[in-house]
Amino acid sequence: MSNGLSKGWIYFFGALGGLLYGYETGVISGALIFIDQDIPLSDFLQGVVVSSLLAGAIVGAGLSGYVSDKFGRRRVVFVIALVYLIGSLVLAFSPNAGVLITGRVILGLAVGGSTALVPVYLSEMAPTSQRGALSSLNQLMITLGILLAYLINYAFTPIEGWRWMVGLAAVPAILLMIGVIFMPESPRWLIKRNREQEARNIMGLTRDQAEIEDEMKQMKEIENIEEGTGDLLKAKWLRPMLVVGCLLAAFQQLIGINSVIYYAPTIFTEAGLGNAASILGTVGIGTVNVLMTLVAIATIDKLGRKKLLLTGNIGMVSSLAALSIILFSVELTTTVAWLIVVFLGVFIMFFSATWGPVVWVMLPELFPMKARGAATGITTLVLSLANLIVSLTFPILLGAIGINWVFVIFAFMGVLAFLFVLRFIPETKGRSLEDIEKDLRGGLSSKS
Repeated sequence: MSNGLSKGWIYFFGALGGLLYGYETGVISGALIFIDQDIPLSDFLQGVVVSSLLAGAIVGAGLSGYVSDKFGRRRVVFVIALVYLIGSLVLAFSPNAGVLITGRVILGLAVGGSTALVPVYLSEMAPTSQRGALSSLNQLMITLGILLAYLINYAFTPIEGWRWMVGLAAVPAILLMIGVIFMPESPRWLIKRNREQEARNIMGLTRDQAEIEDEMKQMKEIENIEEGTGDLLKAKWLRPMLVVGCLLAAFQQLIGINSVIYYAPTIFTEAGLGNAASILGTVGIGTVNVLMTLVAIATIDKLGRKKLLLTGNIGMVSSLAALSIILFSVELTTTVAWLIVVFLGVFIMFFSATWGPVVWVMLPELFPMKARGAATGITTLVLSLANLIVSLTFPILLGAIGINWVFVIFAFMGVLAFLFVLRFIPETKGRSLEDIEKDLRGGLSSKS
C-alpha cells in the first residue's frame, strides 16, 4: 500500500464516525412520520424519542474524551462502532416506545463518543497547513450521513419502512469496526506514552521529514511540562478558553440547525406539503449540506476560522429573518411551502460552509495536548446538552407559538453568536497545535 493510499484510508476511517453521527441525526426525521402509525407517540413523546439520543450523547461525550486520553483513540473508536451497531439493532426491533427510547439512548452514547473523539483524532493526525481542511472531513462525513439517511428515508417511504430506515445504520457501524484495523494511533497520544518511534513512523505517512522534526521538537517541549489531565482542566489559565469552547459548541446548536435536520419533514408537512414531498424536500437540503461543506474544506485554511463564523452568522440570521417575515405576512400555500424549503436551504448553505465544519475544527485546536481529549469531550458534552434542549423543546414550541416565532428565536440566537465570536474567538489558521498551546499558556489566546 502506497503512502498516498495509506493517507486516504487514515482520514476516511478517522472521519467515518461522523457519517454514523450524521445518519442517526437525519434518519429520525423521516422515520418519525411512520413510527407514530406503528407505535403511537404524543408531541411530548416525539420530543423524547428525538432528544433521548442526545441524553445518551451527553454521557458518551463526557466519558470518551477522558477514556481516549487514557487508552488511546483507536480502541475507543472500536467500542463506539460496537455501540452504534447494538443501538441500531435495538431501534429496528423496538416493540414499544420504551424500547425505542432505550435504543436511541444507546445510540446517543456512540454519537457523543464520536463527536468528542473524531475531531481530536483528525486534528492530531493532520499536518498544520492542512489541518482545517482535513479536520473538516468530520463535518463532511456528518453531512453525507444526513444525506444518506434522507435518501434511505425516501426509498422506504412507499412501504412506510421506518424499521429499515433506523436499522441500516448497522452497515456503516460494521464498516467502521473493520476500518479500525487500518487506523494508526494518534502520534501525539503515542508521544505521551513515550512511544516516539511509532509516532515518527505514523507521521511519516502524512508529513515530510522537516515537518516531523519540527513537530516532534514542539510536542516533546509540551510533553516535558509536568501536568496531569485533571490538573490542566482545573488550571486558571485554561479555564477561560474552556468556557469559550463550551459557548462556541452551545451556539452551534442554539442557532437551530438540528431542529431543521430532525424535523424538516414535520416543518414541511406543517407548511402544507405531503409526506413524500416533505421527505423529498429534505433530500434537497441534505444535498446542499454536502456541497457547501466541500466549499468549507476548500476555504477554511485560506480564509480563516473566525471570518467564516462571522459570515455564516450573517447569512443564517438573514435567512431566518426572511422565513419569519414570509410566515407572518402570507397564508400558507403550496408555493409558500416550497419558498420555505428554499430559505431553509439558504440557512443550511451558510451553516454547512461555516459553523458546521469550523466548530468541529476549532474545538480540539483550543486545548492543550495533555487534556485535548478530555477538554474536547467537555465542550461536546455542552454541545449535546444544547442540542438536547433545542430538540426537546422544538415540537412543544412549534405547537405553542408556531414555526414563525421559533425562527425568530433562532435568529436572535444567531445575533448573540455573532457578537460572541467577534469578541472572544481567536484565529487559529496556519498555526501548529503546539504554538496555539504556548499562546494559551501565556494568556494570549483571548486575542483575535
